[in-house]
Amino acid sequence: MEDGLSKRERVGLNVRRGRASRAAELIVHAEQSGVSTAWMTMGAMGSDTLTLYAAAAVETETIKLGTSIIPAFTREPFTIATQVLVLDDIAPGRLLLGVGISHGPTMGGIYGVPFDRPLSRLREYLQVLRPVLHDGEVEFRGEFYSVRGRLPGAPGTPVLISALGPKSFETAGRADRMARSPGHPIDYMHETALPAMERAAREKAGRERPDLVAHISIAFADTRARKPSKRPVRNSPLQPDALLPEHVRDRRLSARLEQRVQRTNCSISLYSPATRTASENNSISCSTGFDRVIAMPGFQCPDRTGEEQRLIELLGRL
Repeated sequence: MEDGLSKRERVGLNVRRGRASRAAELIVHAEQSGVSTAWMTMGAMGSDTLTLYAAAAVETETIKLGTSIIPAFTREPFTIATQVLVLDDIAPGRLLLGVGISHGPTMGGIYGVPFDRPLSRLREYLQVLRPVLHDGEVEFRGEFYSVRGRLPGAPGTPVLISALGPKSFETAGRADRMARSPGHPIDYMHETALPAMERAAREKAGRERPDLVAHISIAFADTRARKPSKRPVRNSPLQPDALLPEHVRDRRLSARLEQRVQRTNCSISLYSPATRTASENNSISCSTGFDRVIAMPGFQCPDRTGEEQRLIELLGRL
């Protein structure tokens, strides 16, 4: 686990997908507001995140830029390493590279990429990617990848993987890679994801588990939600349910959520600026439970842009 990071450094902002120019402007604004890290999820058919980050990097100086995630199989591991090398030259030490397997219909149906045994492919992908990023060269012969090459530098960029089920969290633990949880219920991360990473890390090399990066929606207590959908919500680890903060709309539910969240060593305080007092600890923080947090406005808020601005101001004050 990462040591020495401040609370502000552990909590970053999720930047919405959309027009690249708008996203780049938001990253600049977030840095000016004091936000430590911007994170973006790249859709397999959307804008290329690393290209967008190159544009944002030349307009910023300190904000870290995390991909959460890039669909790995849309490009070869050595290819993504060459892109990372360019970004690290523009913004040294500021990139956090997250990759994931995406899913079969997109990879096979759109890109024509084989999707059999995706976790095995991802393990080999990491065996190519990490050496070339950290040593500047790689020679690997596997079942899915055969690579021999050298870069003119070794940026040493941290790599994390997106994890959905227990096997992918175990993969992160065995490979000593940070894992990004794409919006799982908090109890699932506490009871399934963290133990899977800890068990795999301990059995593989007798080491501590790598970091868990929790993607969490945040709603302010005074925000009026949109009319809820009549469709039932499945309580599964792949689709967040009412445990997530975005569904918190009153003090009673907020207090109930706070009890749940404290069990996971992640403390989230939702507040109304109109009722804030000097003694209140109005912040988002994380300790050994969730090592990093990617914060985003709740989906149910009617003014998503306004909530985004409030969240940026909150993160900048940590």
